[in-house]
Amino acid sequence: MCPSPVPGEPERPSVTLREVRDGDLPLFFAFMSDPEAVRVAAFTSADPSDRAMFDAHWQRIRASDTIVMCTVLHDGRVVGNAGVYGSPAERQVTYWIDRAHWGGGLATAALRALLELVPERPLYARAAADNTGSVRVLTRCGFTVTGTDRGYAEARGEETDELLFRLDG
Repeated sequence: MCPSPVPGEPERPSVTLREVRDGDLPLFFAFMSDPEAVRVAAFTSADPSDRAMFDAHWQRIRASDTIVMCTVLHDGRVVGNAGVYGSPAERQVTYWIDRAHWGGGLATAALRALLELVPERPLYARAAADNTGSVRVLTRCGFTVTGTDRGYAEARGEETDELLFRLDG
């Protein structure tokens, strides 16, 4: 699944993708239950602080043979995860970088490494329209906006605008 190592661009932060290990999950839980990060992401689980729900979700991810999910490392430290999931006709990318590392190019480097790992195209993505960081990551990696949507964002407790993205060829 995830090779070792997968470097980012030389002039950008270097990341490595590897398979998810049991010891990564407590870090992922901390990253993905950070209230500010959850608010920015908007479209999250109903209760990001529910560890049992988190563990069940990750058990399903790790048991699936159609999901590619990798741990993102920077300088040897776990900083997030990135993956591809969904039906063959609508494979979507997902990524989550610890908020302490936002703004340093790690999400872009991780997504670029993931795109090298998973050559299938097209790939799709979604982001809250006001999540400028994620929108920037997706466009830097070649995704284009193909439309908009509006849905209930659990993290915000309200309807939220969303951008739809596609990466071809």
